[in-house]
Amino acid sequence: MHIPEYSQIVSPLYLVTHKKNDFHWGPEQQQAFAQIKQEIAHAVALGAVRTGPDVKNVLYSAAGNNGLSWSLWQKVPGETRGRPLGFWS
Repeated sequence: MHIPEYSQIVSPLYLVTHKKNDFHWGPEQQQAFAQIKQEIAHAVALGAVRTGPDVKNVLYSAAGNNGLSWSLWQKVPGETRGRPLGFWS
């Protein structure tokens, strides 16, 4: 499945899982947990690669304080939304 901006969403959760940090579950962690649960429930499954003259491939990339990410999507005529082929964050 693909969850856009996954690393940014869950970054507050990493703070409580590092061994060097004391465990403290605050409002920021609770909000991140609630948001990622919602994202997982509505995530789109990765699709198989399709070919054809009308198939469009789109590569999205981003760089931020939490690192790099990219996702490759494919859109076929007649579909209202593209389908993710791969991602990395």
